[in-house]
Amino acid sequence: MTDSFAGQTVESVRRSLTARFKAGQIDAAGLDARTLVGAVLNLDLSGIIMAARRPLAPDEQARLEDFARRRLAGEPVARILGAKEFWGLPLQLCPATLVPRPDTETVVELALDMWRAAPDPDRRLRIADIGTGSGAILLALLSELPLASGIGTDLNVAALRTARRNAVRLRLSERAHFVACDYAAALSGPFDLIVSNPPYIRSADIADLAREVRDHDPLAALDGGTDGLCAYRELIPQAARLLAPQGGLVVEVGHGQSGNIEGLMKATGLIRGGSAKVDLSGIRRAVGGRKLPP
Repeated sequence: MTDSFAGQTVESVRRSLTARFKAGQIDAAGLDARTLVGAVLNLDLSGIIMAARRPLAPDEQARLEDFARRRLAGEPVARILGAKEFWGLPLQLCPATLVPRPDTETVVELALDMWRAAPDPDRRLRIADIGTGSGAILLALLSELPLASGIGTDLNVAALRTARRNAVRLRLSERAHFVACDYAAALSGPFDLIVSNPPYIRSADIADLAREVRDHDPLAALDGGTDGLCAYRELIPQAARLLAPQGGLVVEVGHGQSGNIEGLMKATGLIRGGSAKVDLSGIRRAVGGRKLPP
């Protein structure tokens, strides 16, 4: 350990850490510094301000220096802390789960829109989250739909353990269940909503991703094959079979993929379900399809 934080106060540490992150070309340097300082000291923003003149204890200096080195090496703050907020919900992470991102909240938004436009939106519904990871999408929907229950699938057992822990911590475990399988292979319908954030990055583009993603998110959750559409070709037909009449499928898609995904949905008998949602960059990020009644 270096003595870079020795003798410093909370405020001077925050400032010096911000400067180090800026020099290391870390985006949102100030926010990352404040978040890591708050995590080490167990303080929110108000607490950091109130404790501005307090010197750091040696163990706090050591822990913060470890966090700083990891962040400068490209590890995302969410990985360092093992947690990330999604849809206002605090979620635990593990190496087998993606870091949930604001873009994925568009899937939740579109799913809620489609369900609320259904003929009987106040009845109980059944949700499936395919490739659930940390459980982010499923748990967000359950938090908004108190009459809903759901099941999340994932091939990775470690991811499913994390999702279960998140469900317990959020007091949603009585309505959330999890199963290990390939996409929807172990599920039986009908479902009213099926949601998914499948891998959609083209294999050749993986090397060009930001290091926070490329080096720290699980490759299986990123790599969508040669054209980025491999997961959808398997997932969409499965979902179409499992959906109840008038049921909806909502998936996250990559840049420029929405037209292809809508074509795959149409080929399985799904019609366009609601308006595709765009992310903060204006990219069509969530696409929905609805199953016609027989």
